[in-house]
Amino acid sequence: MKLSNREQVEKLSQFQSENFLTTSFYFDTDKSRMRKKEITLSLKNLLNTSKPRIEQMEVSKKKKDSLYKDLEKIKHFCSQNLPVNHSSGLAIFSCSNQDFWEFFNLPSSPPNRIIFDKNPYVRPLSAILDEHHRIFVLTLDRKEAKWYDIFMDEASLLDSHEEDVPSKVREGGWEGYESKRIERHIATHLHNHFKKIAQKSFDLFKKNHFDWIFLGCKEEYCSDFEPHLHPYLKDKIKARLKSMPADSPAAVLKESLALEKKLKKQEEEQTVQRLISELEKGGLAVSGLKQTLRSLNRSEVQTLIVTRQFAQPGRMCPRCHFLFVDELQCPSCRRKTDKILDIIDEAVEAAMVKNCRVKHLNPPSRLDRYGGIGAFLRYKT
Repeated sequence: MKLSNREQVEKLSQFQSENFLTTSFYFDTDKSRMRKKEITLSLKNLLNTSKPRIEQMEVSKKKKDSLYKDLEKIKHFCSQNLPVNHSSGLAIFSCSNQDFWEFFNLPSSPPNRIIFDKNPYVRPLSAILDEHHRIFVLTLDRKEAKWYDIFMDEASLLDSHEEDVPSKVREGGWEGYESKRIERHIATHLHNHFKKIAQKSFDLFKKNHFDWIFLGCKEEYCSDFEPHLHPYLKDKIKARLKSMPADSPAAVLKESLALEKKLKKQEEEQTVQRLISELEKGGLAVSGLKQTLRSLNRSEVQTLIVTRQFAQPGRMCPRCHFLFVDELQCPSCRRKTDKILDIIDEAVEAAMVKNCRVKHLNPPSRLDRYGGIGAFLRYKT
């Protein structure tokens, strides 16, 4: 299955076995950088080094047996599927004694790792989704238009349109009246052409959830075309492309991805700056692990912001599911809290369950000075 939306991650994060642990497997399968033998050897080493870890775990034999079965199932699956797999990465989640199995083909390469925990380790999936925006690309000229959906490093042609707009004419006829009449005729055709493109763009946009719009159009036509666009679409235009309708989908994709990367970096910098500004004026923002977890427990968080690869152990209440850095007892229900391998992963999962946005920042970032984690709040209590 291809990773494509937040709902997949939310559904995965909800799985938890009462009696067994879950194996989360992330693997780099990028054949553009590695030969088949290198990938096979990496897989063998990853699985072999994981078996001693299971043996050393302080859990029951039944739990260990389930984890061993997970590794065997993952090994078998990879031997059958890696030779024909063309994605850059693979994620597998298994709890054999609960008959739970889920896998995703990933658009980017994750670090090779196997994690044994109470529930699936979904933070890398959330980070991948945050890294990619769904982009609506429109390329147009005086006779043609093409619409693309660009997401997860792939471009899909949504639709195309051609119009028989007459070419410009030289001045002629009695005192140029004939040429002016033809120019008015051409202008009418061009007006209708742009109007159709604008309406089609709005119809396509309504059917899909897009974050940004990239527009590929010569400057001479932009001023004529954009007034026809719905105001909502105008606000979504994020960048201009050099690509035209005659360009190949591969060329459109390449230019769009380069722009997405540049804009993503700018967006991260703006996000951190907004957070710092809110913190300095005592506004609706918090930073640092303890404060952020406290706000998350109280359902105050609107957007959770974390630094990629930042991880730290913590504790969680088995009843309230509140998250803590070091609380041995839940302040709410007085139950003993459980140790958590990565409290940041649990925070990401909790944010998604509470319908918060999650933003992942590439290190180094100015967020590192504020504890590597923070949040914009809906309100303060």
